[in-house]
Amino acid sequence: MIHLSSFVALAGFVSAAVAQGGAWSQCGGIGWTGSTTCVAGNTCTYINDWYSQCIPGTGPTTTTTTSRTTTTTSKTTTTTGPAPTGKANYWFSFGDSYTQTGFSPTGTLPTVGNPLGNPPYPGWTATGGENWVDYVTTTYNRSLLFTYNYAYGGATIDANLVQPYTPTVLSLTDQVNQFLSTVANKPASTPWTSANALFSIWIGINDIGNSFYLGGDRAAFSDTLLNAEFALVQKLVSARNFLFVNVPCIDRSPLMLAQPADSRATEKAVIQGFNSKLTAKINAFKAANSGVSTWSWDSYGSFTTILNSPTTYGFKDATSYGSGTNIFWGNDYHPGSSAHKIFGQQVGTILGNTVW
Repeated sequence: MIHLSSFVALAGFVSAAVAQGGAWSQCGGIGWTGSTTCVAGNTCTYINDWYSQCIPGTGPTTTTTTSRTTTTTSKTTTTTGPAPTGKANYWFSFGDSYTQTGFSPTGTLPTVGNPLGNPPYPGWTATGGENWVDYVTTTYNRSLLFTYNYAYGGATIDANLVQPYTPTVLSLTDQVNQFLSTVANKPASTPWTSANALFSIWIGINDIGNSFYLGGDRAAFSDTLLNAEFALVQKLVSARNFLFVNVPCIDRSPLMLAQPADSRATEKAVIQGFNSKLTAKINAFKAANSGVSTWSWDSYGSFTTILNSPTTYGFKDATSYGSGTNIFWGNDYHPGSSAHKIFGQQVGTILGNTVW
């Protein structure tokens, strides 16, 4: 069983459609086996080859589907123009290569038919296929969702604390500043509110991976890192909904399995200490900010459960990497799309109907 945090863990919000789909439910896409029709007042609208959605008020028919379920690998079409009025929710995502899709805030913004904006779907992900952000945006939700994914590959919390692999990497500090300088003021193109927006942060993988071997007082340094992270979170507190993700067991990645056992043990201990302190920081943040709702996805527990019994989840083993639906690791440090699909499902389950 996947361990969820002590925060709200609600029933999954992607239902198995056996009848006409309700508003904002999935109604088509490659591999979709549920209903391809919608209840009265909704039209099944093509979003991309992997996803069509029942959107209210877009046409008079209740049963005609406009989804395309071809077997091509073409990407989503680009739609320009302002965001539509009506029921739409916003997701502002921050993180590193485990989250990145290559979004640029100066490019095409998310709209109906193109819910992740730029670049073309599924974006520039770490292993080339869909990642958890793609899956949550297009599949594991119950609303029209626009995702602004500021995550950047190689990111650390702050480059002054842990240097990324190259100076051009945008740290979490840079990503938050990007948000603050673009759509934080809720322009007409992005009319988010504190009620309909979610902010998520999955960071720390590179902070630990680039520094665990340096020694010193690791508990104190984890405090330093998390203090920097939550100073940034405080800048986003005009929002009310936050999802936090801890650091997975990257000591079990193929890259680290090639390293000495004592290196892996050291990294594991640092990860566990960091994650414990992250939980405390989340609790303190929620207590100090009235009206804030927090959710937590335990990626460490999820990875551990899957890697301890890979065949249970459709993977041939815990160590192989490369292409293939039965391979957990897409490369020697990043999970592949099949693993990310599971992650997206789990995040969807945690958020339930509360946010989307």
